[in-house]
Amino acid sequence: MDKAKDDWWRGACLYEVYLRSFQDTNRDGEGDLAGLAQRLEYLADLGVDGIWITPFFPSPMRDSGYDVSDYRAVDPRFGTLNEFRALTEKAHSLDLRVVIDQVYSHSSNQHPWFIESSSSRNSPKADWYVWADAKSDGSPPNNWLARFGGIAWEWSAERKQYYLHNFLTEQPDLNLHNPEVQDEVLDIMRFWFDLGVDGLRLDVANFFMHDPELRDNPPAALADLPANPYYLQQRLYDRSRPENLPFLERMREVAGDRMLLAEISCDWQVERMAEYTQGRRLHTAYSFEFLGPTLDGNHISRSVEQAGTEDSWPTWAFSNHDVPRVASRWGSERVKVLQALLLCLRGSVILYQGEELGLPQSDVPREHLQDPEAIRFWPNHRGRDGARSPMAWENTPGLGFSDAQGWLPAEPAHAPLAVSEQIDDPSSPLAHCRDMLSLRREAPALRLGEFETVEADTDGLTFWRRYNGQSVLCSFNFGDTPRATPITPNGKTLAGEHAGGQIAPYSYWIAEAAP
Repeated sequence: MDKAKDDWWRGACLYEVYLRSFQDTNRDGEGDLAGLAQRLEYLADLGVDGIWITPFFPSPMRDSGYDVSDYRAVDPRFGTLNEFRALTEKAHSLDLRVVIDQVYSHSSNQHPWFIESSSSRNSPKADWYVWADAKSDGSPPNNWLARFGGIAWEWSAERKQYYLHNFLTEQPDLNLHNPEVQDEVLDIMRFWFDLGVDGLRLDVANFFMHDPELRDNPPAALADLPANPYYLQQRLYDRSRPENLPFLERMREVAGDRMLLAEISCDWQVERMAEYTQGRRLHTAYSFEFLGPTLDGNHISRSVEQAGTEDSWPTWAFSNHDVPRVASRWGSERVKVLQALLLCLRGSVILYQGEELGLPQSDVPREHLQDPEAIRFWPNHRGRDGARSPMAWENTPGLGFSDAQGWLPAEPAHAPLAVSEQIDDPSSPLAHCRDMLSLRREAPALRLGEFETVEADTDGLTFWRRYNGQSVLCSFNFGDTPRATPITPNGKTLAGEHAGGQIAPYSYWIAEAAP
């Protein structure tokens, strides 16, 4: 078997398709598999290596599909299993890999497993979810808090016990300490691999296991009170447990060469990324490390060096469906330099839909909010809907997403940045992103090379990428004043520019050293 083909994910760029907002073909205001199939040529022309598709499985949609009620089917709102097969075949014909979301930490409370588990303490699936008795005063088993607000325990009148939910009460946690549940998850993985998927993105993979002793989490040391009390605890016992590691190895045995990409959300994200991708665990992992409010060259340098140990492989993202878009977080004037930086980092990378266009965060009115976190904490926390609004295909009121009213409103500020407005403009963010993706494919050092920091501070970063005799210097200026280049290699410019030994504000220079 071709080793290079087996390792297609190493250094690859995945394009995250937020399916519900990508392209609607059946006029119900929600994106669907047929719509994605129609747009695959656009993604192939962009130059990404594959697509990551957010959940399309049957769901009550309390959390936009991350509350699954059937792991082996397609929700009719998104299409059919045959349409998924056709999509996968077309993607492969265009040399695009297909990665799908899998949510194994929790299910919907409408899943037949949970209905059976909650019916009786003696049911065949009684131990498939995390159940615990109340304390003597009737209070929950411990102090764990839920990500979307409130305590992480919900009372079941049927079982007269509490069940754990790290997110919504409608998202009960599966008990992955139970070997039967692990076996079922592995069988679900085989089901989708048999349908031709090339990889799985594992939602909140560090939430798979909890502390069996149900110990209380200690308080976090915070300078300011957060809007969500969830962040007032150190998450020592409800996630990122060492008991998780053997299960990850079982998953890898089933996956083989088909990629397993973990999402990591915890207090020690970079350390966990390295831990989860060492040895025969997962292939790669990404975290929220670069999805926060601060752009800092020092932080980026330290994180890449720490996560990219010799036997582990990280994945990086600057945007996704859970955080404000990078053009709004870090400034629209930095769109191109951020595209270049992301595509020069060691590891694999994820490009979120619309990031290639430089789309800013949408302003979703309160009456149109869908995100349960936004609804609960408005106006102190605006939630995730602003990153999930319809994709901008055309400069029209509906953005070419749908002929019907979208499940979220189209953002008027996105219309002049639509694909139709940028596709033939060589100076556009879209053209720039396409060029950078091409450069990453053509320069082995950028895709696979080692990472060595030359200089890093708040407003900039310079590093070498080296692989198999090729050395590429990557120097970035995030600031609003010119920046001196610390090194001028005797070679050729690959992208960007420098003049008089300086890089312009919000710009970069990538140069290959002479052999």
